[in-house]
Amino acid sequence: MGENNFDKIIADIKSIKIQGATNVAKAGIEAYMKCPTKSCEKKIIATRATEPLLQSSIKSIKKSKNIGLEGRKLLKKIDKDRTTLAKNGAALIKDKMKIFTHCHSSSVIEILKEAKRQKKKFHIYTVEVEPLLQGRMTAKDLAKSRIKVTIGPDMAAEQLLMGCDLFLFGVDAFLPGGVVNKIGTSTLCKLAKLHNIPRYSCGVSMKYAKRIKMEKRAGREVWEDNKKEIEVVYPAFDKTRWENVTGVVSELGVLKSKGFLKVIKSKN
Repeated sequence: MGENNFDKIIADIKSIKIQGATNVAKAGIEAYMKCPTKSCEKKIIATRATEPLLQSSIKSIKKSKNIGLEGRKLLKKIDKDRTTLAKNGAALIKDKMKIFTHCHSSSVIEILKEAKRQKKKFHIYTVEVEPLLQGRMTAKDLAKSRIKVTIGPDMAAEQLLMGCDLFLFGVDAFLPGGVVNKIGTSTLCKLAKLHNIPRYSCGVSMKYAKRIKMEKRAGREVWEDNKKEIEVVYPAFDKTRWENVTGVVSELGVLKSKGFLKVIKSKN
């Protein structure tokens, strides 16, 4: 039974049924608690190469003599940090704001839900995010919380973005040279900067890494075609240079990019 549950978690992460860096990390912790072996560790890490929160979480708990206890403590810490992050991020949101977001970030969604709980009135703009349409997932999640959302096709991004007051997006990895997130984030940040829209990356500080491997997804997720003349590629992530990011929302507070890096480096 335990092995079957482990295999299901691995399959769900690989297929993006479980998605978002925080949710992937939490699922990875659960999987490792079910199978705390070197072989299982490798399988978990291999599911998503661009997720330092997942990697650092497994590294943290595997040193413990009580994997289950340490895993549960870490899961509580991640939830606590994200709750603090949500409150910090909600402070950026003012009444009647128009806010743009990208892809499906659980951190951003929690920020917006917290702002809604605080009775703030605002409107979200986003795009579908091909090929897996994670933007639609975001819209549905926010609609359940009675948050108003306008969504359009990916190529309408600038038209939707240029009328906004704030751009909030998630993060898969904080790096010394920038922020790794869903493909398109770098372009959107450049457009937001062009239109003088503040740009904040939202995620817990444990997502920091000195280096990572940028994951490329299978081209068949974009278009299944077997013609040898057609090559289909899917670079799932890009890196946004820090100069194009206004700041970071994390459990440490709302910090300018340089300030965030200074705090992170002092902890490592």
